[in-house]
Amino acid sequence: MSGNEAAFDRAQRVIPGGVDSPVRAFGSVGGTPRFIDHARGAFVYDVDGREYLDLVGSWGPALLGHAHPEVVAAVQAAAAKGLSFGAPTVAEAELAELIRARVPLAERVRLVSTGTEATMTAIRLARGATGRDLLVKFAGCYHGHSDGLLVAAGSGLATASLPGSAGVPAAIAAQTLVVPFNDFAAIRALFAERGDQIAAVITEPAAANMGIVPPEPGFNELLRELTTAHGALLIYDEVLVGFRVSASGWWGYEGRKVAPDLFTFGKVVGGGMPLAAIGGRAEIMELLAPLGPVYQAGTLSGNPLATAAGIATLRLADAGVYDRVDAAAAALAAAVTAALTEAGVSHRLQRAGSLFSVFWGLDTPVRNYAEAQTQQVSPYRAFFHAMLSAGVALPPSAFEAWFVSAAHDESVIERAVAALPAAARAAASAS
Repeated sequence: MSGNEAAFDRAQRVIPGGVDSPVRAFGSVGGTPRFIDHARGAFVYDVDGREYLDLVGSWGPALLGHAHPEVVAAVQAAAAKGLSFGAPTVAEAELAELIRARVPLAERVRLVSTGTEATMTAIRLARGATGRDLLVKFAGCYHGHSDGLLVAAGSGLATASLPGSAGVPAAIAAQTLVVPFNDFAAIRALFAERGDQIAAVITEPAAANMGIVPPEPGFNELLRELTTAHGALLIYDEVLVGFRVSASGWWGYEGRKVAPDLFTFGKVVGGGMPLAAIGGRAEIMELLAPLGPVYQAGTLSGNPLATAAGIATLRLADAGVYDRVDAAAAALAAAVTAALTEAGVSHRLQRAGSLFSVFWGLDTPVRNYAEAQTQQVSPYRAFFHAMLSAGVALPPSAFEAWFVSAAHDESVIERAVAALPAAARAAASAS
């Protein structure tokens, strides 16, 4: 039995499914998950001592690469002073200032510990600000696992949604209306029918949890137009894309053309530590306690180790970092599609900034979750395990984005590229 198999067996005896987040279990690709011992730069190392070129990047936070010396030093210095105080620290304001400097629309910022907390709080704020109950989200967009967001796609119009998880009361799910992403007609129809009841629209401004599905030109602008016209708020959930696709997230990447009322940030903003944030217009954010009637609290919110990692990461993430990440992503994406094409694997590669993913068995643009679900996952399973055997770790799901970092230099990308032809042939055999 390998070290990974032993670790998984041990974990399954005390942890449901052996993992603390479902996708880690390799459920969609099969096999034994790799238990990581340590990581550095562009590489992770499992409990058997094997090295893997990492294209997961802790699902986004590792913008600089793993264990960046300056980030680690900042966390160590903070830890030496104490792990948690239950009282304010100057570092919290410093991180909030860095966020606002990158995204000036975030006039006020509240730090929390997880992306789920951030989106939950943003939605509560929107309801408190508008006095309305209904929330609109898009099928296939993930905004954390709070009850009201775990709903399956319905008709895409005004019908009540159904819970997508056991334990979610139907009455709570019914407060969330689900429409297809990039469906101009559906969102217009929904607002025409129920616009005066809608508190907010929450969206991934570029969808990255059904595979990468960028917004159609004008779609985010339409969301701003409709929410403004009907007195609802627009929430950009940038937990994943924020501070990764550009120094000012998707809002900056799209040219600052849309002005959301609220943002949620996570992943990069905490530098790999448990930290997320809500930001937005001052008059909305100041509805939060202790100034206003919308309650939110967290014993570990603004934790000094997490804020230290976030501050160091944002300070280090300069234009050169984004240039290197963009170049690495472009080179790898081009090599992936070239290898799959050479092997005769039908596919569609889609990008949103430096993020990309592959839809297997498709050759036309994917605009929404229903279209994403038509892909064939069996070629990806074969491709995934061929790459893993070659020492390249990919996301263990065909519906996830691939991540590179500033540590993925030319030599690292060349190593990944060298593994692609054999993996592409494996995918072709499984198609």
